[in-house]
Amino acid sequence: MAFLLHMSFVVILIGAFITHVWGEQGTLHLRHGNVPSKSFYTADGDECELPFEISLKNFELAYYPGTVAPMDFISTIAIREGDTSCDGVVSMNNIYTYHNYRFYQSTYDSDGLGSTLAVYHDPYGIAVTYIGYGLMLLSMLIFFFDRNSTFRKLLHHPALHKAGVCVALAAVSLPAFSADVPKALPEATAARFGDMYVYYNGRICPMQTLARDFTVKLYGKASYKGLTPEQVLTGWFFYYDDWKYEPIVRIKSREVRGLLGIEGDCACLTDFFGNTGYKLKSARQSGSDVSDLRGVSEADEKFSLISAVCTGNAFKIYPYNEGGAASKVTWFSVTDRLPEALSHEQWSFMRFSMNYVAEQVARKDFAEVDTLISKIKKYQEKEAAEVLPANVRFKAEKLYNSLEYTRQLAMACLAIGILSFFFFCWRMMRLDGHRSRINLILVLLTVLVLIYVVLLLTLRGIVGGHFPASNGFETMQLMAASVLVLSLLAYRKFEAVISFGFMLCGLAMLVAMFGEANPSVTQLMPVLSSPLMSIHVALIMIAYSLFGFAMFNGIAAVVLRYSRCECALQIERLQVISRLLLYPAVFLLAIGIFIGAVWANVSWGRYWGWDPKETWALITLLVYAASFHFDSLPALRRPMFFHWFTIIAFFCVLITYFGANFIMVGLHSYA
Repeated sequence: MAFLLHMSFVVILIGAFITHVWGEQGTLHLRHGNVPSKSFYTADGDECELPFEISLKNFELAYYPGTVAPMDFISTIAIREGDTSCDGVVSMNNIYTYHNYRFYQSTYDSDGLGSTLAVYHDPYGIAVTYIGYGLMLLSMLIFFFDRNSTFRKLLHHPALHKAGVCVALAAVSLPAFSADVPKALPEATAARFGDMYVYYNGRICPMQTLARDFTVKLYGKASYKGLTPEQVLTGWFFYYDDWKYEPIVRIKSREVRGLLGIEGDCACLTDFFGNTGYKLKSARQSGSDVSDLRGVSEADEKFSLISAVCTGNAFKIYPYNEGGAASKVTWFSVTDRLPEALSHEQWSFMRFSMNYVAEQVARKDFAEVDTLISKIKKYQEKEAAEVLPANVRFKAEKLYNSLEYTRQLAMACLAIGILSFFFFCWRMMRLDGHRSRINLILVLLTVLVLIYVVLLLTLRGIVGGHFPASNGFETMQLMAASVLVLSLLAYRKFEAVISFGFMLCGLAMLVAMFGEANPSVTQLMPVLSSPLMSIHVALIMIAYSLFGFAMFNGIAAVVLRYSRCECALQIERLQVISRLLLYPAVFLLAIGIFIGAVWANVSWGRYWGWDPKETWALITLLVYAASFHFDSLPALRRPMFFHWFTIIAFFCVLITYFGANFIMVGLHSYA
């Protein structure tokens, strides 16, 4: 088995070498109506001849229904070789192969009459590499099912069967009520606004989503002085004269606070203006001595967002169907230039209905406001019936928006995890092997948190229409769910794993909240619309979770080592558990990396590009794989050395995820 595993690496490297030496890759630009092309160009500008002619018959840019968000790029090509001719279709995640030449959709001309294809010719390298992937998977399966494998022996290690091994906090965030609450619509009326459709962020969604994103973007929280997001959004539109004096714009940059002349961390809209006009105008110009340009950009973005809401430009709530087709539905706001083809009645409705709503708000006739909102929504349902999201999807998004306790739950999980960690360490010092009621409480809390996180992921998946693993927020939520599931599965063997699960879950959810707001649910990029991507992310997140458990095991061993208690048995037991965790963790990471390579090869024609995240994932794999070589590295047999190794090695995981995502620039910076 070990020979087969190592041989698979050799085969993979041989395949990569063949690709590097004999593989050809470049780009091919085609225009509709032009003469057929007989060559393509490499990155170095060298021209490579093709053994056939290729031309573009048609290019189509497909959109998500009722939006301008691209769903797919489709090129229909014609190939002619001698007396033989054939047609092929190239699109995202759909390659076309002809005589070992593979064509991938790369980009397209702005006029829609031209297309650029990536061309790859590697008839042997990819096949050899894939054989290596298959051998690796086979060797891993044999390892776990082989009765004589190290993993199976560790499962029966004596240290696992000897004795040696809460406090729950509820973090409640109370809304910030104030006597000086700005004017706002009644909550029920504002909620009706949130129930309308709006074209926002490249898709059709409840206006509640726009309201929540707007409030969190400005203030950092989903409510302001006890007002709902819908009340905040409509407050800026209907009661601008009141809201422009509200200190709701959170400014993180100290330098920008100085430019605005404010003492606290929140500014009013009026603080953006002075005797010379807009205060940040000079800071944006070239030659400015302002050092924090990013802070200026963030503040300027918030100002622009408020302007878009106050003028109504952000409210694209009026659909116009040009001819009944889903792709012909365009959404307009009250300030947009309306199509000339509109009937007088429709033009008047789109231009003046919100003005009439504002008149009724001024009169405080909220019953009439509710009626007008219902009329606007009926117009939306009539004009854009074919492209509106399904009712289940619409309600799922509203429910998702209302679940705004991720930050509080993250802090609670961290508190529970830390306290229970010390509780289990104390029990191990006392050699107490009996489970108490606290254990049962912790298990029940784990189940409840898992249900909540899975609910979030499920709702986000329904809303987005894809497996929720397309960005950093979603992958961190997925990791939180993974660690909770793993905690429950491993609890019977090692009860302290529950505390590790809470800590990792809390950290993952806090990382997910690093931004000012949850990343908006958007249409999936065409290249990410692949089941391989979902499997790739899920496997790697589980692997990272297991590495995290091993790291916390190491920390527990260090605490026991310096507790002045005789805990040699418990430290050895923690070592055995960590070794058991690392086998599936390393194997899952390897499988995840290579599934990612297959996905990349299918999507854009190369299975490895030495992207920073790819490189660091490989480094992480090699570092943790060293823990399997007890015979070659005898120091790893010493429990404390092994535990320090798992602690230090986890920094590779941190660099792989956070370094590649937020510091290094590469293809994976979106994740």
